[in-house]
Amino acid sequence: MFKKEYKIENVVASADLHVNVPLEKVSRKLPNTEYTPEQFPGLVLKLEKEGITALVFSTGKIVCTGTKSEDDVERAVKLVMRELRKVGIKFTRKPDIKVQNVVASGNIGEKLNLVDLAFKLKTAEYEPEQFPGLVYKVPDSHITFLLFGTGKIVCTGAKNKREIKRAIDDLVKTLKKIMKK
Repeated sequence: MFKKEYKIENVVASADLHVNVPLEKVSRKLPNTEYTPEQFPGLVLKLEKEGITALVFSTGKIVCTGTKSEDDVERAVKLVMRELRKVGIKFTRKPDIKVQNVVASGNIGEKLNLVDLAFKLKTAEYEPEQFPGLVYKVPDSHITFLLFGTGKIVCTGAKNKREIKRAIDDLVKTLKKIMKK
């Protein structure tokens, strides 16, 4: 009996703060940062209490991870801005925020024969010696699923919760059709 249980695990968003950020200065003044420009051009800002990590670039562009909903993204960007204000950065415009990726995990309530599915799903890749899950790229979509033999799934590439729900509904329909044969 198929079910469609899932929860949002992470929402990744980008934002343009419309201001240049002196990364060296920020890294010296804020304790919750890592900055090694020889390895990576951005500064890593961790807000551990909130579970948020932001990559901050000198152009004022940021990438935030760690939120659990689209609504939390705006709050996360504001928290990053609050940290940057502590070192004297002033903001004159509202940030442009865009959700880039929503990741959900779930369980479809059925054991899956991954070897069989690898042959029946045209856009699937399964290399159990490399990774225990089957990678299924939804045709004509930016969504990818990881399917596990236990029935657990991970869905990535969606831009919002509605896309996640629709993708999981479609996945279950596809699996029901395939598994009947």
